[in-house]
Formats: sequence, C-alpha cells, structure tokens
Amino acid sequence: MLRRVAIQTALWLAIMAALLFVPAGTLAWPQAWVLLIVMAGGSIAICAWLYRHDPALLAQRLSSPVQRDQPRWDRILLIGLLAYFAIWLAVMGLDAVRFGWSHVPTWAQVAGALALLWTNYVFWRVFRANSFAAPVVRIQRERGHRIVTSGPYAIVRHPMYAGAIGLTLGTPLLLGSWIGLALGFIMIAAFGYRAVREEATLAAQFPEYADYAARVRYRLVPRVW
Repeated sequence: MLRRVAIQTALWLAIMAALLFVPAGTLAWPQAWVLLIVMAGGSIAICAWLYRHDPALLAQRLSSPVQRDQPRWDRILLIGLLAYFAIWLAVMGLDAVRFGWSHVPTWAQVAGALALLWTNYVFWRVFRANSFAAPVVRIQRERGHRIVTSGPYAIVRHPMYAGAIGLTLGTPLLLGSWIGLALGFIMIAAFGYRAVREEATLAAQFPEYADYAARVRYRLVPRVW
C-alpha cells in the first residue's frame, strides 16, 4: 500500500505542478511552490497516520473517484469537479503570473497559506473521527457503516466539506489570484449540493440520521448553513 500512496501522491503533485507552472510560463513562482509543499506535507502526514491507525480508510481514500456502486449523480459531480479543479489551477497561473491581472496583498497570501494548514488539520480530524470518510457517496455495508456524531461531526454535519472550503479559498489567496477566488465559490456551491444529496442517501439508510441532523443544525459553517 505504501508504494501505491507514493505513486498516487507523486502523480497528483506532478499534475498540479504542470497545471500551475505551464500556464504561468515560469517555475519562478514561490507561492505555487509553497502550495505544493503544503499539499505534499499534508498528504504524506495524513497518509502516514492512516497507514498506522486506519489502513482500511486509507485504502478507501486511494480508491477511484468512479466506482460501481456509486450513485450516478455523484459520478457526474466528481468528474465535473475534477475537470473544474484542473481548469481553476490553470486560470490562476494565467491570472497571477503570466498576465498579472490580480494584485493580492502579502497579508492575504499569508492568510491563504494558513487556511491551507487549517484544512489539513480539519481533514485529519475528520479521518480520526470517521473511518467511513470515503471519497465517494456510498454506504459501506461490508465495513459495518454507521453514523458518526463525535469530533468535528458534533460541530457541523459535513466537516470534510467545511475543510475543503478552506482549501478553495486559501489556494487562490496564496497564489495571488482574485479571479481564482471568485471561481472558487462555484466549487463551494458544488460542495453544498453534494452535502444535501449525501444526506438524503444517509437518511434513507439510517433512521437515526434525522435525530442527528436535528441536534447538529448546520451542514458546513456554524450559524451560517
């Protein structure tokens, strides 16, 4: 499994690097290197923790985003999100470096880097609390799937998507792209849509989910939604 982790992580980082540096037209983009280092460090640390404490979840996280028993709507949504993510990174390279349309102050770029670190922390908290946090919407009957209500799930019903908001906002701030920041809200809307559809799937399989949703009122952001 470690070999698979290394290969997938290296491939993902290489694709991200190409999507950033080719549109930018240069490797002299310190903010992009910081992004890749933070992403690589977070991925390695979380995978190492999962390998030791929850190898079954690690295997789930390494699985394909398109699976046989995955709802059709989720397949379409994930494929669309992956394509949009690739375009999003390329646009930020064009905006922040090649054409220099955006001028993001240093303090905002630092805030973006901190948001990415916070995202890695949230993801780790989610994986520590929820062994069923697969990348696809699927009831994992073979693993004794159950509703998780502790840890970050006691604050919001979808802490993984809440953490992804930090990634979506922090990345364009760090890279220095106001256009990327604006385009990021489309992905946040997609997270919200997926959260609603995922809840319908969980509620249909677990009668206790309604009580949990009544106790934890907010999906992504406390006192907002």
